[in-house]
Amino acid sequence: MKETIRILMTDDHPMIIEGYQNTLLSTKKPNQELIMQTANNCDESITAMHRSISRGEHFDVLFIDIKIPPSSDGKFTSGQDLARYARKILPEAKIVILTMFNETYRIHNIVEELKPEGFLIKSDLTSRELASAFQAILNNPPFYSGTVSKYLKQTIISDIYLDDKNRRILYLLSQGVKTKNLAEHIDLSLSGVEKRKKQLKLLFGIEDGQDESLIIEAKNLGFI
Repeated sequence: MKETIRILMTDDHPMIIEGYQNTLLSTKKPNQELIMQTANNCDESITAMHRSISRGEHFDVLFIDIKIPPSSDGKFTSGQDLARYARKILPEAKIVILTMFNETYRIHNIVEELKPEGFLIKSDLTSRELASAFQAILNNPPFYSGTVSKYLKQTIISDIYLDDKNRRILYLLSQGVKTKNLAEHIDLSLSGVEKRKKQLKLLFGIEDGQDESLIIEAKNLGFI
């Protein structure tokens, strides 16, 4: 029996989309019929999703690049916003996140919020992995690329000790944000930030009390 799979690929690099399409078409199973559409930004992707709903031809799989041009009304600033919206209007669709971004905090955040059926780091992605990932996402999700799986194992361990705010503090410090400005990015007072930093330094065994030492140790242990 023929299986029709409707796919929407959202990425602002047409050559990348073409490569993905060619790989999926050349490696699909004999009984699979792939109907693929593409979008280069948030506006085009949203339009395609709404059109699929109005026609009763809902997408089965959504490939979404995290870094894509925002919507014209400013409501959607990234692929993460787009994927969040897709979850609401196409709840049955399988979402596959694509990104060049491979920082631990961002990966953990995306997985926790979106729980995508697939998460692929572009720098890891070969034609063979894309082909196997696609079949796994259809039949036995989730499928996460090697880099994502590695980071998730680290953050599973870290969750025993670090809540989201502590993880965010580490990430912001590693990005050069000064302590006095951390409260602008986290729902904490300055004294609350200072208290958490002290706890983090105790947890990581930072004897000299320096933020730089905390960042280095957190990176060494894979928490950043």
